Amino acid sequence: MIKNNTQTSIPDELIMNKILIVRGVKVMIDSDLAELYGVTT
Repeated sequence: MIKNNTQTSIPDELIMNKILIVRGVKVMIDSDLAELYGVTT
């Protein structure tokens, strides 16, 4: 669920710093995704 319908620009660097590689697969932690979308986990 997204809190509002307005789109905001998230810097690519912020997102790229939150991407981890686990066993050769790019993943993001759920709390990092929730923070980006402005929701709770």
